Amino acid sequence: MQDPNADTQWNDQLRRFNIIGPKEEIKTEEERFEISRAEQLNKKTLDELDELEDEEDERVLQEYRRKRLLELQEKAARAQFGEVIEISAIDYVKEVNEAGDDIWVVLYLYKSGLPICSLIGDHLRSLALKYPRTKFVKSISTVCIPNYPDKNLPTIFIYNKGELKQSLIGPFAFGGMNCRFEHLEYRLYEFGAIETHEKLEKPTDMKTYGANDAADDFLRSSIRQSMKNGSDDEDD
Repeated sequence: MQDPNADTQWNDQLRRFNIIGPKEEIKTEEERFEISRAEQLNKKTLDELDELEDEEDERVLQEYRRKRLLELQEKAARAQFGEVIEISAIDYVKEVNEAGDDIWVVLYLYKSGLPICSLIGDHLRSLALKYPRTKFVKSISTVCIPNYPDKNLPTIFIYNKGELKQSLIGPFAFGGMNCRFEHLEYRLYEFGAIETHEKLEKPTDMKTYGANDAADDFLRSSIRQSMKNGSDDEDD
């Protein structure tokens, strides 16, 4: 006899004309367990059920304790970061792609000696302390990605569930040396990379850059920084 639950066009036609009933839904492992347990209990006598009463309650309590313990362990794991971890190319898969399904990862590519990288690095250290559930990692650009161009620094890649979700590439994406902690915090908040107890408002002085605006503003801030450094050298 043909299985009435089989996925066939013939069975579909029979169901259409109500010749056979609807296809039985495939039950989950938990549902099958509960059905099996109910069937076993239905076969017990009243005396046998009385004997199992305390045992059944204890089993339920143990299951509840087990699930609660797993929840607490997961919560503790998600709050274990709080710093920017230095990684190499070898660590990339483990620390980024395999960080965990519920873990947001902020990967920062930088190079020593670039003022904009120093600025963003300082902001990220503060963000890592403020948002310990987000995993912040960093790597020298060419260590992580060979021949990565300096013009793309600083770079931030944001991952979740092993997939790249967002990115900030180059000084213009950060607003140059005018980037404040609150600006970067808001960008990560927009991307969903950090969890907050309340809604963050966009900083009033945070600009939405077009390509030309960003280049002009970055050039101006670089000139001001150079003039300041020159003045400091003369004072020395």
